[in-house]
Order: sequence, then structure tokens, then C-alpha cells
Amino acid sequence: MISALGVFVGTVALVIILSVFNGFEGLILKMFNTMSPTLVISPAKGKTFQPDEAYFHELKRRPEVLSFTEVLAENALIWYKEKQTPALVKGVSEEYLKNPKLDSIMVEGHFILSNQAGPTAVAGSALQALLDINPSDPFEQLHLYSPKKGKQTINALNPFDSFHLESVSPAGIFELQQEVDQTLIIPLSLARKLFGEETKISSIEIFTHTEQQGKKLMAEIQEKLGADFLVRDRIAQNQALYQVLSSEKWMVYIILTFVLVIAIFNVIGSLTMLVIEKLKDISILNSLGAGKKLIKRIFLLEGMMITLSGCIFGLIIGLLFCVFQQTYGWIKMGESTLLQTNAYPVALKGGDFLLIFLTVSFFSLCASALAANLSVKNIHTLNKDL
Repeated sequence: MISALGVFVGTVALVIILSVFNGFEGLILKMFNTMSPTLVISPAKGKTFQPDEAYFHELKRRPEVLSFTEVLAENALIWYKEKQTPALVKGVSEEYLKNPKLDSIMVEGHFILSNQAGPTAVAGSALQALLDINPSDPFEQLHLYSPKKGKQTINALNPFDSFHLESVSPAGIFELQQEVDQTLIIPLSLARKLFGEETKISSIEIFTHTEQQGKKLMAEIQEKLGADFLVRDRIAQNQALYQVLSSEKWMVYIILTFVLVIAIFNVIGSLTMLVIEKLKDISILNSLGAGKKLIKRIFLLEGMMITLSGCIFGLIIGLLFCVFQQTYGWIKMGESTLLQTNAYPVALKGGDFLLIFLTVSFFSLCASALAANLSVKNIHTLNKDL
């Protein structure tokens, strides 16, 4: 019972912690997917391209496409009041506003790109912290500077003559992740004036209704456009993030598996004591004609019963705990406006349960086999002694 209890506790811990990691992974990816499009089309060479291919117009009208956004993005100098900083300025077409989740990341103001007074901008929280941007101040504007194309030298008498200058009022502040929060989003028409690009764009961002539609569409787009364009899904766009989340989960799995292995190998101690207790019975069985294989099999099955009973009950209790946590949110964490939840998130995956069961089964078999070998060691000497 003690050995089974050790396996039970280790299994429950694995189920709960892996499920919590799944929950956090889903929550973080859902948060990132608010602004990460399903697919991004960009040129394989260079920074910009002409979006005049007939296929792009066809793609825009596809029923599975929720939004088809033309993007022109480049670094620019942003000046607000007495402060200035270089940052990424991202010009987007009106289709960008079809994303229904944009309001969920706003911490101040509204996600709008124009009003009655003209074009407006939405800044990331990191940019706001650097420039002290106040969307509620109607008298202060953001001044954007971008070098004019073809200007190799700066006019010393009038340096600003070498730059495109555009002004825009801030409409809101969003907060998502530090790298993204250093971005300023403006209308595409304003970005064209700022960067001196009349027709070209940097990329096309596509949101589909479902992830499955995006996967099918990605293969089709790459085939149609060929090697001149790169088509990236969300994993390729946030590869570092996906790798970190995956590696963290596997590290936790490995650490907890070591703990579970220690609990499983307690079975060797239990079976060793059982062998010592049953020496007379082993001798009698052998005298009646039971071979070494039969005796080893008895103790092997005994060890597997001990560990797998603990594993199965652990999987059941872990599953019930996770279901109740999903339903009622018993275990709380600190308040977080960014995560929009105060209960630990939990997500159940069948693959995790299968992995845990196979892990316990493998190490149980190893431990039980070692202990079973002790049952037939020196069996002939044992018969003579008895």
C-alpha cells in the first residue's frame, strides 16, 4: 500500500502540473493570437512588394478569410512633447479592425484608426512608458519622422528637409507583450505618406475563422505564390515563444518523472521483503514442479499490480481535480488584467494521460523485473536448506 501510495501521489502531481502548463500555454497563445494573424505573406527577398497579383484579389474574397490586411511597416522616429524614440510604425488597412479581439488588449482609450478629426494611432504600453503618451489629451499629437528615399546626406542648414513628417493623434494604448508593445499602429494611407511608398506593402496578414482553415490555406497559398513569397503560420511567427513553452513543459515532465521513478523503485524493496517472507512457499512451488519462469512471473505481476493500481487511481483523481478546477476555479492566483483570470488555468490533453501511463508502465516493468529475479536467485540452495 505504501509503494502504491507513492506512485499514486507522483501520478496525480504529473497530471495536475502538466494540465496547468497546458492551461497557461493555451492562455498565453490565445493572448498572442489576438494580434498574431493566422497567416502572414511577405516577400522572400527585399522589404516590400506590389500587391497587384490577381491571386491576392481572389484570396481576399475567400469565405474562410475573416480579414485580409495590407501592412506597411518600418522604423521611424516618434516625437511626443519633449521626448523622442525610434520605434516600429505599422500601417494597416481598414480590414485590420475586423479582428473582434482587439478591444480585449486595450488598457486605455479605443482601438480606432480614424475619427472626425482625421487619422489616429494606437500605441503599445512600452511606447507609452517611454514617451508618456496621453490619449486623453486632444491638443498633443505624435510627430513621426522617416528619412526620404534617395537622400544620402542630411541638409545641415535644415535637417528636417531630409525627412517625411506626419502628425497623428493617439487614440488608445494596448498591452500584450514587451516586444509587441513597442509598436505604433497607424492607418495604411498615413504610413504611405510617411515612408514615401505609394503602392508597395511589407506584408499581408490573414485571419481565418478557424486554425484548420488556416493550415489548408497556407499550403495552397505557398503553392500558388511559389518561392518569391514566404507564408508563415502562427508557430513560425512566434517560434521562440512556442519553443520556450514546449521546453518548459518537458523539463517539468522530466523532473517529476525522476520523482515518480524513485516512488516506483520502492516496489523493489516491497517485493524483496515479500520474497524473504515467501521463501518457504517458493521452495514448495519449485518442488512441485514450478519453473523459474513461473515464479518470476508471479512476482513480476505482483509488482505491476502495485504500481499500475497506484497509477490508474492517480490518473482518475488527477482528472477529477482538473475537471473541478476548470469548472469551479478552486485554486486562485493573483489578480491579472492581462491574463483576464484569477484561477489557475487547466487544459486536459489525452496525450499527457497516455504519456504518464506509458512512463509508469515502463519503469514499473523494469523495477518489477529486477525484484522478480531475486525470487529465483539461489533457488536450488534454498531447496537444500529447507
